[in-house]
Formats: sequence, structure tokens, C-alpha cells
Amino acid sequence: MRNKFFSDNKTTRTERVFLKDDVLKDNCGVFGIYSEKQDVAHLTFLGLQSLQHRGQEGAGIVVSNGKKTKSIKNLGLVTSVFNENNLKTLKGYIAIGHTRYSTTGGNTLNNVQPIILNLKDDDFAISFNGNIANSHQLSKTLKKVKFCSSTDTEVIAQIIKETPGKTWEEKISKSFSYLKGAFSIVAMSRKKLFAFRDPNGFRPLVLGKIKNEHVVCSESCALDMLEAEYIRDIEPGELIIIDDQGFKNTKLMSSKKQSFCVFEYVYLSRPDSVLNDQLVHQVRQRSGEILSYESPVAADLVVAIPDSGTSAALGYSKASGIPYGEVLIKNRYIGRTFIQPEQKTRDSGVKMKFNPLKKIVKGKRIIIVDDSIVRGTTIKKIIEILKKCGAKKIHIRVCSPPIRYSCYYGVDTPDANRLIASKKSVEEIRKFIGADSLKYLSLKGLVQATQLKKNTLCHACFTGKYSVPINNNFRKNILEKQ
Repeated sequence: MRNKFFSDNKTTRTERVFLKDDVLKDNCGVFGIYSEKQDVAHLTFLGLQSLQHRGQEGAGIVVSNGKKTKSIKNLGLVTSVFNENNLKTLKGYIAIGHTRYSTTGGNTLNNVQPIILNLKDDDFAISFNGNIANSHQLSKTLKKVKFCSSTDTEVIAQIIKETPGKTWEEKISKSFSYLKGAFSIVAMSRKKLFAFRDPNGFRPLVLGKIKNEHVVCSESCALDMLEAEYIRDIEPGELIIIDDQGFKNTKLMSSKKQSFCVFEYVYLSRPDSVLNDQLVHQVRQRSGEILSYESPVAADLVVAIPDSGTSAALGYSKASGIPYGEVLIKNRYIGRTFIQPEQKTRDSGVKMKFNPLKKIVKGKRIIIVDDSIVRGTTIKKIIEILKKCGAKKIHIRVCSPPIRYSCYYGVDTPDANRLIASKKSVEEIRKFIGADSLKYLSLKGLVQATQLKKNTLCHACFTGKYSVPINNNFRKNILEKQ
């Protein structure tokens, strides 16, 4: 948010446009563990590696031995921030960690989480995934606080600290109703681990066990890395406390409407994660199957844009009977599409990221299954590349509805003016990207693929129906960060 409190973001609006990939990004992965027997720093490192897809700008770990906390955090990937030597310095029995992709606040070291409040009698650290819709108003109530970062995470931490209460549990419980928006949070004091989730349940947060000791994290894939047992999703509005007395939980607030982000199934989460008792891979595969029934077309080959469209492409192939194959080889060492302030450089980035198998492409009618189209620039370039290789026909099938509205609940969505579906019809998009046909999965089909009820899902990016009201201040400040 850009105000006197959010003042250290030096990236301009124009630069931010070119610092984005042509996909939507979640802004964080969170992890926490309480264990008197395990090397909590090393396990947190492994957990964060599993959550790297949720944020690649920075990573951090805080550990407590009961008397003091110590942290290591920096810009970059998990493996560039941590190594065997610095992990050995993090000794204790409680740890929380974070991988960051910014939606509010610039990509600076001060904004890398966990955010830590070093207090006289105790410490409090917090890892946060989401967006707080009223953080601007909350920051104004903290007149005596000198903020060290430009994120709403520090606002949350300070609000909890300033809320009356004898214990952190009381402070969290009483401050819970102040926070409006999406938040899945893992926090810690010197002696306790906390995890809590907004009453709408926008972003995922799961609970697990490793050798009878508890782990909380954004996705179950992090539990698999540790050979930990998946117990359940942390419920919307639930607070979990873990200390030397064991595990306890309480329901802080109930919501009239649950609103789990359906885009977690479309793209954000790893396919091997289980969310709301649904394996993400199977949801995506079902979405491909349903898409094939809704939008059939004659073709020789079904392919995916690696890797997010693979599960849906397999489903489309299975249901349609058209063989699945690969025509694009992804360079695993290229992260986001090389986005520079010149479109020419951006186009080179697409070529660097994907290389076509020319002999397979030539003369073929190809169905490309993708998870979504945001601005349309990447898929347009891929179609151009494949047609130059001799593809006879290229049909695009998207396993989600058109994205027409910005997300304000923890997904880094461009301003609606830069979402291609907000200003162009499907036919106009087809012409722009150069496809022979273009079809999207219906919202009904996507909901059917999740096997959840429509009224338990947030689909605001498709429909514009926001579960938590978004005031103009928040909308403006979020978009200024893009």
C-alpha cells in the first residue's frame, strides 16, 4: 500500500508491469513446527523448499529455544538463502518459515518474512499469506509505531501486540475481528506456536504430524517432503496453539460464507497437494475431462504448456480419446518469463523458456490446454512459434473461465484494465492470440471438477462477486503496487 507508512517501494508502476509473468501468482508459503526431538530449522528448510512455488522473491526462518529467537532471512530462493552452515546456527524447538511473492510492499529485505517483533519480555514472529483489506485503516490506529517494513504483515503483528490481553492467545483472539480480508497465518512466541485462518478460509492452511509432533503449512506437499502425516485442513476462523502442554484449538469466529480460492485448484497449488480433501491433480484432471465434453474439437494431439496445464491436458486427452503428447520442452533454469522494459526482450524470454519439438509439430492439428489466460502475451507467442514450426491448426482450451476481475485476497492479479478478458470478448481474444479456436471451461464445470459446493468457493476473479467488501483505498493501493 502506498502511503506514508508504505514508503520504501522504489519500483515504479511502469516497471512493475514488466516485472510480472503472464500468470497469476500467490504471494506466500507459510510453515511452522513445534518439536523437542527434531531439527526444526532443517525441517522448516525442507518444508519451504516444497512451498517454493508460492513465492520466489525471498525466504526466512525464525527459531526459538524458549529463551530467545534467532532468524535468517534474505532475498532469493530458499536454496540461495539457506545452507548447511547457517542452518546449524538456528537451534531450538519452535520454528516458522516463509517464502514470499509480494502483492503489497516492494521486494526489499525489510519486507522478507517472518516479521519479528523483539520485545523486552517476549518475541513475536509472524508468517502471513493473504491480503488485509483494511490494513490502511488499521495502520492509522498505530500512531506511535515506527514501521520497519512496507507490508500488511507488520500491521497484523503490531495490531496483535497492541491489543489488550495477558497472553498471545488472548491478544490474537481479541484482534481477530479487526482483520478484514484473507489471511492464513503461522506465528510464534518464544514458547508457543500459533496458526490461524480467516473466517472465510480464502487461502489454504493444513495441519500435520511428524512422530506425534505438529506441523502447520500452506499445502500438504510440504508434509509429504517431511514424511509427515496429513491430519486435516485448519478450519476457517480456527486458532491452533501448540506448546509444552500439547495441542489445543478454538473457534474464534464463524462465517456465514466460506470462500476458498478456486484458483488454488486451477494453478496456484502443487498438483500433489490435498486441499479440502481433494487432490489438486485430480481436480485439474477432471477439469480437463469436463472441458473436453463442453468444447470438443477434431485434432491429432493434446498438449500442455508445462507444467501447470499438464494434469488438465491428460484429462482432456483421456475423455476425448485424442493422444496426449509433448511439443514444448521447458527450460527448467528459466524462472519467470524474462520480463524486461522492452517487449522485444520479453519475446526472447518466451523462446528461452519453451523450445518446440519441430518434427512432432509439423502438419499436426494441436489442442493446447492451459490453466488460464491473463494478458495473452505468452500464449500468443507460443502459438506463433508453433505455427512457424508447421502446425496445421492450433486450438486453445483453457481449464478455467475468463479472468475479468482483480483479486484482492492474496493473489497478485494485474489491474483489470490489463486483464485481456476484461476488455475483449472470447472471439477478440482468439484473434489477438492467433488461435484457430479458443474455448474456456465454464464456471459450472470448474466447480464440478472441485467436487465442492459453489457457495463455499471464491470465484471473484471470474465473476466480480467479492466475499469481503473491498474499499477504494485498498483497491487503489494494491494496484499501485503492480
